[in-house]
Amino acid sequence: MIKVGITGQSGFIGTHLYNTLGLYPDRFQRIAFEDSYFDDPIKLNGFVQSCDAIVHLAAMNRHNDPQVIYQTNINLCQKLINACEATRSKPHIIFSSSTQEERDNLYGKSKREGRLLFDQWARRNHTAFSGFIIPNVFGPFGKPYYNSVVATFCHQLTHNEEPKIDVDGELRLIYVSELVEHFITKIDSVAQSRNAVSHVETVQIPHTATIKVSALLARLNDFKSNYFDKGIFPNLTDPFERNLFNTFVCYIDHEKFFPRMLELKTDDRGSFVETVKLNSGGQVSFSTTKPGVTRGNHFHTRKAERFAVIKGKAVIELRRIGTDKKLTFELDGDRNPSVVDMPIWFTHNIKNVGNDDVYTIFWISEHFDPSDTDTFFETV
Repeated sequence: MIKVGITGQSGFIGTHLYNTLGLYPDRFQRIAFEDSYFDDPIKLNGFVQSCDAIVHLAAMNRHNDPQVIYQTNINLCQKLINACEATRSKPHIIFSSSTQEERDNLYGKSKREGRLLFDQWARRNHTAFSGFIIPNVFGPFGKPYYNSVVATFCHQLTHNEEPKIDVDGELRLIYVSELVEHFITKIDSVAQSRNAVSHVETVQIPHTATIKVSALLARLNDFKSNYFDKGIFPNLTDPFERNLFNTFVCYIDHEKFFPRMLELKTDDRGSFVETVKLNSGGQVSFSTTKPGVTRGNHFHTRKAERFAVIKGKAVIELRRIGTDKKLTFELDGDRNPSVVDMPIWFTHNIKNVGNDDVYTIFWISEHFDPSDTDTFFETV
């Protein structure tokens, strides 16, 4: 059991890392961190003493005064080092730096000098330090106008705003879940090989996609015109396309967007309704659910999924992992066949709240296997 703490735990990358570590309770114990600890030496000292590994993500990315960014980031590094030295703690520290180290700006300078501070501390104390130099990170729940241009574009397109391209440069991107795997692999490998000598390294994290800003916006515009406006799923066989789509979906205001009514066509033969339109493969399933029965209570970290209620009365519930807010949708398949789509990292269920069986058609973007590493069970 490796005890892992994350500074910046509540931030974009920190949330994904914290939640992913929670999927493996037999391997990792998460040591809780709050930003206020940096202003409370007693709590910060207790935090570093409790950790085998610390991922230092806390940093300021944007401010009107670049000098404030520089000083804030250096101070955070120094406070963490001071706490380790005051308590004689020697956790393996992984520092999140940036490819902006190469640029002539104070943010990049703060990252480069912060990495060197940890490097010197680890050598002095014969302990482990890994400095990660990371490309642009994108993924669900990033903060628009702050974390990435992907987050900004997704927010704008799903909130009827007009994105603008300032510089049509080439982006080197890594999906947040891919980055999280680098952190976890490094935590594991260093924990297994720790000894009395220093383990100090700089790790260049490779980007997994390269795309121009204009091409990125074009793809996101396709999601808007096809999925957002017409309900058509894109082809999700390409990992980058899938990751970009899952990111886009998370910026939709689900409370207002769902449930989506389906077009019901009737004639002398009966009725007909299209439940899903897609340019992708996957698996389609059909179920009946008896009155009072609840299905689901699981979440996915990769797969897209749709529930289409075509008969009976049902309630679909969603809750983002790590939060308490519950989204509730009431569907009546007899009157208005409707669909609700499940974002990744949202645990979800469907309950029959009527007197007759509920008929539901399920679509999932890949073959569904409850035992694989994409599906985890948690109650809404």
